[in-house]
Amino acid sequence: MTHWIAVPVLLPAVLAGLIVLAMRGDIVLQRVFSLFGNAALLAVALALFAAAGSGPPEAYRLGNWPAPYGIVLVLDRLAALMVLLTAALALAVNLYAVGSGWDRRGQHFHALWQFQMMGLAGAFLTGDAFNLFVFFEVLLIASYGLMIHGGGRDRLAAGVQYVAYNLVGSTLFLFALATIYGVTGTLNFADLAGKVAALPPGEAGLIRVAGVLLLLVFAIKGALVPLQFWLPATYANAPGPVAALFAVMTKVGAYAILRTYTLVFPPATPATGALFADLLLPAALVTLLVGALGVLGAASLMRLVAFAAVASMGTLFIAIALFTPAATTAALYYLVHSTLAVAVLFLVADLVVAGRGSGDLGAARPPVRSEGLIAALYLAGAIAVAGLPPLSGFLAKLLVLDAVRGIAATVWTVILVTSLLTIVGLAVAGSTLFWKSHDPGTPGAAAADGAAPAPLALVAVALLLALLAGLTVFAGPVTAELRATAGSLYDPAAYIAANTLGRVE
Repeated sequence: MTHWIAVPVLLPAVLAGLIVLAMRGDIVLQRVFSLFGNAALLAVALALFAAAGSGPPEAYRLGNWPAPYGIVLVLDRLAALMVLLTAALALAVNLYAVGSGWDRRGQHFHALWQFQMMGLAGAFLTGDAFNLFVFFEVLLIASYGLMIHGGGRDRLAAGVQYVAYNLVGSTLFLFALATIYGVTGTLNFADLAGKVAALPPGEAGLIRVAGVLLLLVFAIKGALVPLQFWLPATYANAPGPVAALFAVMTKVGAYAILRTYTLVFPPATPATGALFADLLLPAALVTLLVGALGVLGAASLMRLVAFAAVASMGTLFIAIALFTPAATTAALYYLVHSTLAVAVLFLVADLVVAGRGSGDLGAARPPVRSEGLIAALYLAGAIAVAGLPPLSGFLAKLLVLDAVRGIAATVWTVILVTSLLTIVGLAVAGSTLFWKSHDPGTPGAAAADGAAPAPLALVAVALLLALLAGLTVFAGPVTAELRATAGSLYDPAAYIAANTLGRVE
């Protein structure tokens, strides 16, 4: 599979260039090639996932330059999982964008979409910290364009805020990388694992500073308190399908923390100890609380879902912060579930806004009149996000609660109380949208009685719900696979060997 490791990066990059250069005036061709590219990426991701699960990690070196000089892509269980999740989500959401007509509302949607795929796949596969920064910038540049797709003053203002926060993150990232390189002389993950572990505690002040800077960078990407301010406005004002794709964007921060702080800065490292875990857990608890309160008090449906995304990141980071195989297994299951569940709710919110003419949850707006199917989809999405049975959110939260058992009663209390707040917020919003009576003369009633949603858009939402159902039905084998993935993170010898010694055949 060695050469196939580069395909998730190269395929969307080539397609993006073709779409810009040869298809910019033909939306039908753009749609065909973009959907074909996403389907091909999903097929390759499935093959890579199977290969990663049946063998040791593999490395692909562009130009066959040895570590730490060359660009290295490394396929292991975690990277394969994240690429597969991204490809599955992207295909479903792209179908929604085509079905709903969102891709027609601005220029270069599909080219930017493919560049986004390139950046995401590269960030998950890279074996080098500097190239992680490079792929971060690729996906962020594409996301800037997608964020303001369709125009509008509010969207542009939110996009400027999004750019500003991420420029700060990029600057901190460069400072962190420069510090790490100055101390160790390398940015290759495998080399860093050995050199940081060999640093005596008395000579590790700069590496601790660099580790904290990296944590701040990944906290910005993952919307961790107090660096979460960009997310609600950005996601609430983004086009519906773009916000749904962004459900995996925050997971890049979570992935980077898992990769970096289990491989380079594990709690057992003498130079850093449990410093980063001690910083991460309190921030995760506050993030969960802020997200749940935001859900309860949101004035618009898209903003409510954005705060639900913040709350989901808080729960995810609680599990990650423990840095144990059991907690990481729970974190990975919750990561997959929350990505799909938040994406579903963003797409349903977009359907509601399209049918209602507004996302305002105030009493002045009429409820959605194409009630039955959209109401059922909203209910399914709300159940998934809130963590209620029978969908996978319930199992995901049980896994997290089991992983944190015995750590502190405060953690259980925060998770359970915020779950209740989230349920109440989602229930109130659903009642306002689908049950509350209104005067037929209410402004906006005509929009609420508009045309039914496009069938392809509904199919896309149904596909994501089917994935959530599959995650529930096959929770046993999925958890077993994730347990093996978590185990490989805490026994990184095979990853280090592949990154250091692998060659292109």
